[in-house]
Amino acid sequence: VQLQASGGGLVQAGGSLRLSCATSGSIFSINRMNWYRQAPGKQRELVASITGGGSTNYANSVKGRFTISRESAKNTVYLQMNDLKPEDTAMYYCYAELRPDSVSGSVGYWGQGTLVTVSS
Repeated sequence: VQLQASGGGLVQAGGSLRLSCATSGSIFSINRMNWYRQAPGKQRELVASITGGGSTNYANSVKGRFTISRESAKNTVYLQMNDLKPEDTAMYYCYAELRPDSVSGSVGYWGQGTLVTVSS
């Protein structure tokens, strides 16, 4: 199983970006998929999460601006980021807790990061 994140880039403050995280491999089920971010010199923080049932949760700092969604048929999760601020600048990582076809339990997987830079 692999996760491929994409969609980062350079945007001016107030602009928008949409990140994607596509999974590949033989997957039986997905428990949840999360987006994290890590700014230089700071710890990685949870930005948004979505469960297999579609329940979502957001960090207070992004509520009302970011939206996490899921395309179940493609096992892909998106993060729509609107009204971006310079403090949103970070490397964004996707994470999936899922059950591969070959495993009886759940396993966590990380995607590579995608860089988001917001200029003032």
